[in-house]
Amino acid sequence: MKNIVRNITIAVVSMIFLGSCSQEFLDEVEPTTGVPVATAFDSRGSADGVISGIMRRFRGQFENAAGNSSTDAGGVCALYFARTVKGNDAISTTNWYGSDYENNNREPTYRRVIFAWNYPFFMINQINNFIKGVEESTQLGDQDKKELLGQGYALRAFFYHHLVLDFSKSYNEDQNFPAPPIYKEPFVIAKGMSTVKEVYDFMVADLTEAIAILPDTRLGKSYVNKQVANAILAEVYQVMGKWDLTEAASIEAYGGDPATVLDAASYGSGFKDNSNKEWLWGSPQASDQTMYYYLAPHVFSDHKTGAYYSIFVNSTFVDLFSATDVRGGVGANKLFSLKSTTYPISDYRYYVSNKFSFSFTSHSPIIRYAEMILVDAEAKARQGKEAAAKSILFTLQKNRDVNAVQSSNSGQALVDEILLERRKELFMENGVEWFDAKRLGNGIPRDGNQRLKGINNITGKPYDLQPNDLRFMLKIPQAEIDTNPFIEKNINTGR
Repeated sequence: MKNIVRNITIAVVSMIFLGSCSQEFLDEVEPTTGVPVATAFDSRGSADGVISGIMRRFRGQFENAAGNSSTDAGGVCALYFARTVKGNDAISTTNWYGSDYENNNREPTYRRVIFAWNYPFFMINQINNFIKGVEESTQLGDQDKKELLGQGYALRAFFYHHLVLDFSKSYNEDQNFPAPPIYKEPFVIAKGMSTVKEVYDFMVADLTEAIAILPDTRLGKSYVNKQVANAILAEVYQVMGKWDLTEAASIEAYGGDPATVLDAASYGSGFKDNSNKEWLWGSPQASDQTMYYYLAPHVFSDHKTGAYYSIFVNSTFVDLFSATDVRGGVGANKLFSLKSTTYPISDYRYYVSNKFSFSFTSHSPIIRYAEMILVDAEAKARQGKEAAAKSILFTLQKNRDVNAVQSSNSGQALVDEILLERRKELFMENGVEWFDAKRLGNGIPRDGNQRLKGINNITGKPYDLQPNDLRFMLKIPQAEIDTNPFIEKNINTGR
């Protein structure tokens, strides 16, 4: 990991994100600026400032080793959106994320690979420095230490979750497959690859400890509390197929009563406000802290505001929604509209999405309660608790569509209905279609009016992902292979 060590300052002060906070950020403690290492953990206030600096990097414009940043490599939302366009529901032009859409942006010297490796490891290093600073503090009280460490453990697991998803085979395919190195301390000495099982065991341990010591309260929705840690754990258990534990964690995350955390009226508000009742965890922005034209999916999918206009919607996906579903419909005040009446429906530019509204102060959702409700429904269905699964599923469906009818499906058909509901509910938010296909070993066939190269765009199927396709996985960055003596030179063979 010499490459990471060389390019990331490992002193605690490197965690401190320069710049002051706008008054619009009422839910954030002002990030500490220029704090000496010796005093960074002398008080709860200064330690909160350090964690605020870390959270600011969720939406940062991440720079590579040469000091350059790229529009498709900005913060957590870029990790999510690269997966979104690898699916069937969103269509990307050859602009930013176009190579991800084509499922070929995975070679060891490519920008996507370098960002998807370096950014999480950068964040993990910041978090490990934070954990070390809290543990070694002689000024912080025991309760403050617990609450701060809980945030650190949960955030570290969150970024390892992204690393193992992108750089390894799925848990259910091969638990012994090589996975990214595990670092529990700030980067000093490089380590070799771990295994998929080791990473998942590490994440579960971190999250279990975090949940035990985190409070329900927090500084604001961009921070981690017990609910957020449970939500991350629910996603991890979901990948592992531990359905009883998935169910328990998801219930802890959303509270167990779907009706209390849903608000259909807010669904069409542009997904840009962290105060939304349905958001469990989100990343806010202010005009002096904005990602500008890096914010995915907002800046790419919004065709009403001056931006990239590079994302369109598959016609078959649009057809999945009823006219009374708040998440669908076609028209000026609906979630989908026509880009132009001059395009035939076979043209990939036919439909656009109005779900996300872009501005320089648009906020970014990370986890919403609706996801946890659907995780709970799937976990119950997988355990044979079908009546309970249908009831929870119907609560969400009825909230979204007044004409919804409770499911009569059972077995795999019920699970498939829940998976489809996840695509409809979480469209363009977190790459849910790709996430589900990878964890379950399914493929992602392309249909509808996809952007195809010289092939009939109704029947042709380039860019399809087959079950357990190697293209679900990125290769290890060449710079890491060259500089880390503990990573085999042929590590990308068979990837």
